Amino acid sequence: MSRKLRLQVKEITLDMAGSMRLIAKRCFPFATQVIDRFHVQKLAIEALQEIRIKHRWEAIDQENERIIECKSTGNPLLLESFENGDTRKQLLARSRYLLYKSREKWSETQRQRAQILFSQYPDLEKAYFITDRLRKIYNQDITKSVAMTKLAHWFKEVEEVDFKSFNTLTKTVMNHYRDILNYFDNRSTNASAESFNAKIKNFRLQLRGVKDRTFFLFRLSKLFA
Repeated sequence: MSRKLRLQVKEITLDMAGSMRLIAKRCFPFATQVIDRFHVQKLAIEALQEIRIKHRWEAIDQENERIIECKSTGNPLLLESFENGDTRKQLLARSRYLLYKSREKWSETQRQRAQILFSQYPDLEKAYFITDRLRKIYNQDITKSVAMTKLAHWFKEVEEVDFKSFNTLTKTVMNHYRDILNYFDNRSTNASAESFNAKIKNFRLQLRGVKDRTFFLFRLSKLFA
């Protein structure tokens, strides 16, 4: 793309990588930079999953200790199970995907599992609520000023629960605050580019690497153009 055309670009969506910001600034100096909502929400979900994983490792340790104890005493191994049939370790492992979804999209099985999970781990329920609150802010058709107010309330909720992973998330959001808020001007997203990039990665994985780059690009153009 010629410099004349690049100077006409008004908005560009990108992730939070510093290298991407520098490239965007150099190639599109007059464009407003927008942090894609996908990358912000992904960080929030990863912070939530980190808490779940921590509890899962604790459950695995407890089960291993129980097995060792039963072997040493010769008693039969009786593992704790909940009303849906999950053991504690299974409950934490199988709850992974329901934590990605909003409550409205849970199946009946996931709803029952979530109820058990949150009764056993109240901190996970609080973390899920915070993650869901961020999702709902993005889903609302609001102006930048309203979004700024709602994010301020969200920051306060994160401070109150004081989870380490979420405190790291808020620091990251604050470092990119202006570009994140720019999303609410036109609600621009690079979801289509991310989807296409995922297709390319999957195609490359099937080929087990690329030796002839020219032929690889030719095949891409024939398959996806």
